[in-house]
Amino acid sequence: MRLRPLSAAAGVVGVLFLFPVGYLLIRTVTLGTDFGDILLSRATVQPLANSLAIAGGTALLAGILGTALAFLINRTELPGRRVLRWVLALPLVIPSFVGATAVLAAFGPGALVGFVPRFQGFWGALAILTLLTYPYVYLPVLSRLTSTAASLEDAARLLGDSPQQAIRKVVFPQTRGAISAGMLLVFLYGLSDFGAVSLMRFDTITRVIFASQLSNRSVSLTLGLVLALVALAVAAVNRWLPARRPPIATTGTRQIRYSLGRATLPVLIGVLAVVGVSLVAPIAVFVIWIVRGSATVGVGYSGLGDSVGFLGAPILGSAAAAVLAALAAVIVTLPVAYGSARRRSVLTESAGAAVTSLFALPGLVIAISLAFWAIRAPQPLAGLYQTLPLLILGYVLHFGAQALGPAQAAISAVPDRFDEAARTLGAGWWRRFRTVELPLIRPGLLAGAGLVLLSTLKELPATLILAPIGYETLATRIWGAAEDGFYAEVGITSLVLIVLSALLTWPLLIRRQILS
Repeated sequence: MRLRPLSAAAGVVGVLFLFPVGYLLIRTVTLGTDFGDILLSRATVQPLANSLAIAGGTALLAGILGTALAFLINRTELPGRRVLRWVLALPLVIPSFVGATAVLAAFGPGALVGFVPRFQGFWGALAILTLLTYPYVYLPVLSRLTSTAASLEDAARLLGDSPQQAIRKVVFPQTRGAISAGMLLVFLYGLSDFGAVSLMRFDTITRVIFASQLSNRSVSLTLGLVLALVALAVAAVNRWLPARRPPIATTGTRQIRYSLGRATLPVLIGVLAVVGVSLVAPIAVFVIWIVRGSATVGVGYSGLGDSVGFLGAPILGSAAAAVLAALAAVIVTLPVAYGSARRRSVLTESAGAAVTSLFALPGLVIAISLAFWAIRAPQPLAGLYQTLPLLILGYVLHFGAQALGPAQAAISAVPDRFDEAARTLGAGWWRRFRTVELPLIRPGLLAGAGLVLLSTLKELPATLILAPIGYETLATRIWGAAEDGFYAEVGITSLVLIVLSALLTWPLLIRRQILS
């Protein structure tokens, strides 16, 4: 790809992703908000510090857990790894408010597992968010490991390094970019989460934003802008650090797998414990809710024996929106990923920071900014309000960072010599990209698409505001049933959401890796 067209495309994408931040800035100024007073008030300082603490702690733990699981699945002879590599990705699809509700119902006195204490506050929120977000790290790292060359590891072992030393010296540097991208996503998710921290009674900045949305919009908008600026700063630092430590550019199809020896059983128990707490425990709670049923008349689902035909439209709505959003996010962010990985400049780096920063904003803020624009836009753009294209745009803006990080890590790992060899043979830039680079970066693109797809399936605020009238998804159905206390309906809809996620991610992301 040429520099000028690529930079121009990246710049256009960056401007598009800055739109919600611009909306926050304009509205904050027009409302005459005293930025300093709001930011330094007691009602803001502590929740903001709590948000930074929970986001940082979750990013650290999810980074360790996701990386360890990816290494175990791809680099060891762990029993059941072909199935586990698929199952370990599924906790990502559980909405945080549903996961927190299920865990609160599963653990503690009188609960499903009464001997396990119930954690709330910071530690409870940290545990829930870590268990639901580690796939943000696990999937990109797993994708990166499937394309690393075994030759360097062979060389390290021939020179006398132990398996641990070979992993530390050779494999880890090759996955550093994927780990960093995943941890950044987890950090931004922790900043923007509202459901889990609220149920765990941990006061964060998102609680202040949502609480003041109707009573004091100037406070809500100002704090939304603060979140955006914090995300921009973190994204800028994260994108600056890899420039000092370039990744090792290798690619291959054969992976070396190490024996766990006597540690096989303890490691397997640990992995199964992660699956048990993050996925099996919520599913068990959902099943119990279904078995107990509901005595309320007139709900869509009252318990075992009832038809689930009422979920047909939500299933189709969720699947269509998720697939379209995943495809659009990969296409839209690809110029930014390619430019920041191969043609680093102020423009491409700024565009990358803009794309990344929006993931820290609550979906509600992004949806409101798009609705504000659509309502006031001239014809025919005004007709976009509450249409499927505007909903997909909202998903792409909110989750574009999930497609960008894995794509950038994959592109950075492709050796420049491949492109140079194809150029020497007379291949144009499109042919070089299509025949040489695209096959090598496909795992990274699919990993990003899988993250966007899973996140779109559970997105709630943007769907409620931007979706066409009468357009239902499984997430909106879960929210409505939970608000009304129809837990049998919450249980069956959540199970259907998990099954749909598994079916959609199988061909998109997992099948090729399981069969390898």
